[in-house]
Amino acid sequence: MALVKATVKAAVKTAFTTVMEQEEDREAALDKVADKLADAVISAIKSATITYTTGLIAPPTGGPVTGTFGCTIN
Repeated sequence: MALVKATVKAAVKTAFTTVMEQEEDREAALDKVADKLADAVISAIKSATITYTTGLIAPPTGGPVTGTFGCTIN
């Protein structure tokens, strides 16, 4: 799955909206928004897709590959 800015943005807006609607206990509200933001960031990172493009070379006689892992992150 690709990283989608709109999905992260929606999660952040939801976190802030939830806290803005809370009238009491500012510390609990800050904890709640921090928790929701952390969830949004972790979810976005976990949804990333790494696509191998080039760079690794396997020896013809076997053994470990060498080179630099070329990739794109979506």
